Amino acid sequence: MLLVNSRIVDVASGEISNFDAVRIDKSGRIIDLGNSTTLNRNAYENREETVDLEGRYLFPGLISCHTHLSVVFPFSLTDPNEDPAITAFRAAERAHDALHSGITTIRCVHEQNQVDLALRRAAQAGWFAGPRIYGAGRALSTPEGHGKGSACSYAQDFDGFYKAAIGELEAGADHLKIFITGGLARAGESPENPEMTDDEILGAVKAAEEHNTYVVAHAGESAAIQQALRLGVRSFEHGYVMDQETVNAMAAKDVYYSPTLCVTRSESWMREKGFEESSIQNCLAVSDRHLASVKLAIKAGVKMTNGTDYPPGDLVEGVPAALHELFLMHEAGLSTVKSLQSITSTAAALIKQETNLGQIKKGFLGDFIALRNNPLDDPQNLRGIELIIQNGQIIESKVKS
Repeated sequence: MLLVNSRIVDVASGEISNFDAVRIDKSGRIIDLGNSTTLNRNAYENREETVDLEGRYLFPGLISCHTHLSVVFPFSLTDPNEDPAITAFRAAERAHDALHSGITTIRCVHEQNQVDLALRRAAQAGWFAGPRIYGAGRALSTPEGHGKGSACSYAQDFDGFYKAAIGELEAGADHLKIFITGGLARAGESPENPEMTDDEILGAVKAAEEHNTYVVAHAGESAAIQQALRLGVRSFEHGYVMDQETVNAMAAKDVYYSPTLCVTRSESWMREKGFEESSIQNCLAVSDRHLASVKLAIKAGVKMTNGTDYPPGDLVEGVPAALHELFLMHEAGLSTVKSLQSITSTAAALIKQETNLGQIKKGFLGDFIALRNNPLDDPQNLRGIELIIQNGQIIESKVKS
C-alpha cells in the first residue's frame, strides 16, 4: 500500500515531516517514507494499492493504556461466574468500537475470564478484528480489596501474590495489574486507603521481573504510590490524591502515569450508563483534588499516558473516551505535543513497543489515522478522523479511492 500527498505528523519532534508519502509492505510494516512523485513512479506498474490523502494530516494509530473491555455498568451487576462466552461477546463489541474510533492498540489492565488474552488469540487466528492487545489477564487483588467482586485473581502475602502473578503470566499476560489502594466504585470505599503490604507488592514485582515485564498499579494516594515506587512498580493509574513530594519521586523514578481524568469528569456519561449514585458521588467528591494532582504531575514532568478506565471507544460527550481523556489532559496543562505523545509514542514506550508503534517511521507497523486539520495546532482536531489503517489494512475510510 502507498499513501501519497499527505502531511505526516512527527509526534516525536512536534513538527510536520518533510516527507509526504508512506509505503507499507504486505506484512503491514512501513518500508519507505519519501516524496509522493518518487514513490508513486512504480506503484501503477506494480498494481500497488494507492491512497491519495489530498493533503490530509497522517497521524500514528492511537494507543489507549488503561482499558477494560469486559467491565459491566453498574459495577454491582458483575457476575464473577459469568460464562466466558458472554464476556467475550461484550468485550469484542467494545474492541470493535475502539478500533473504529482510531484506537489501533490497547493495554488492558484487568479483564474478566482473561478475555483480553482470548481475543488476542482469536485475532492471531484470523477470527476477530480489533485493536492490537497488550493484556494483563486478571488483575491481582487482596480478597477484600478494590478488586472484590470483579472476578480478579485473589491473593495474600508474598507467596500468594507471586503464585497468582505467575498464573497470569503463564496464561499469556504481557504485564501485571495490582490494586494498592481503594477506589471510587463502591459506597464507603476510599482511594486513600492502602490495600497491599510490602511483601505482597514484592511478590508481584518478582514475578514480573522474572518474566522481563512490569507491574502496573491502581493507585489512589501518595503514601501507597511512594511505597510501590520503592518496591519497583513501573506504571501508575489514577493518582486521585497526590502531593508534590510524590509526583517529584515519580518523575525521578521515570515511571509512567495514566491520570484517567475522565473517571471524575464524566458525570453525564456515568448517569447514561446507569452507574449507582454512590459511585457518581465518590467521583464528584474527589474531582477537584484529582485535577490538582494531575496538574502537579504535569509540572513535575511525569511521563503521561492516555487511559480511560472505560471502554476507550465508548462515546463520552460525543467523542470516544480516549479522545475525551486526551482533551482533559490538555486542558489540565499538558502541552499539545505531550498530549499527542501520551496516546502515541509515550504510550508505545510504556508497553515496550517504542521501536514498533507510536510513530510514523521506517520499520514501524503501519497504523495510521488521517485528519483534515492539523492536531499540532489543536488536539481537538483529532475529532475529525477520516481514515483508519491498522497493519497496512484499511479499517474505515472517508477518503475517495
